[in-house]
Amino acid sequence: MRYDSRMYSIGVGRTHARTRVVLIIKDRHIIIVDKRTGEILKDFVLDPTRRYQKQ
Repeated sequence: MRYDSRMYSIGVGRTHARTRVVLIIKDRHIIIVDKRTGEILKDFVLDPTRRYQKQ
């Protein structure tokens, strides 16, 4: 994901590998939703000091 001209990686777990997702982004608040089921996989606030956002 790109935020403020920087690339970030977001971990959602191996269980969701190759799952198509939708990102809902408002400022630094991010919600990751499974596109097929509508399940929320992750709901967090982006920490701009870290390139990788843990699971």
